Amino acid sequence: MSNNSATASRFSFAYFRKFNAVMFVLHLIQAVLMLVLGLTLNNIKDFRLPFTVSFLSYDPVQQGLVSNTQNIGTLQIGPFVSIFLFMSALAHFLVILPKVNGFYNSRLNQKINYFRWFEYALSSSVMIVIIAMLFGVYDLGSIILIIGCNATMNLLGLMMEIHNQTTQKTNWASFLIGCFAGIIPWAIVLMYFLGGGNYEQIPWFVYAIFGTYLVLFNLFPVNMILQYKKAGRWSDYLYGERGYIILSLVAKSLLAWLVFAGTMQPQ
Repeated sequence: MSNNSATASRFSFAYFRKFNAVMFVLHLIQAVLMLVLGLTLNNIKDFRLPFTVSFLSYDPVQQGLVSNTQNIGTLQIGPFVSIFLFMSALAHFLVILPKVNGFYNSRLNQKINYFRWFEYALSSSVMIVIIAMLFGVYDLGSIILIIGCNATMNLLGLMMEIHNQTTQKTNWASFLIGCFAGIIPWAIVLMYFLGGGNYEQIPWFVYAIFGTYLVLFNLFPVNMILQYKKAGRWSDYLYGERGYIILSLVAKSLLAWLVFAGTMQPQ
């Protein structure tokens, strides 16, 4: 296998280095815009959501333990949106660095991308937290569990690629366990959505975020299935790699700008 391209692939490693450079620029420009606008425009600056914790405390009137919920702070959503864009920009920047790029290419030859899964574990966790909070998930314990389940799902994607280096036939165990872990955050979001009842009071952009991200979220496992089934163009691992990168850009960009558009509405 040459240093410039993967076997039986129409995509060269030189192409991917340029492609990642372009992705770095696109993510970075949006991240800087989100951060600046989030810190300067009044509507966005003022759009905050609370963090809460609940502990049991003794109520002398009821003479028993009751749940005591307290606000422990707020999250400024506008600037927070820029975080997952900065994370992606950093990941794309790292893989174009000379020494790191060699490691990246060698692992692509093995059909593994460590950078993808670690970045997804962080950036998509920030994304799902934003979505969950927009639907009213303010409890810090619930948010930590959402992050844990979402990060685990992505790390199991990495395990899928590592594990199948040693199998003659694709083993789907890591994929299936990852799907189970990934469903849990969405089940929590759906529970809060259906439990509220006042659907007409939910802002339009929350519905738009939920719908578009849910669709894009499910395209990632579809991309993996097509890779391992070697369906059509996906028989080339690097075609699937390119698909992941494009999906990531589209999902992050849509979420960022939908949140931006929503928070610009009069409060």
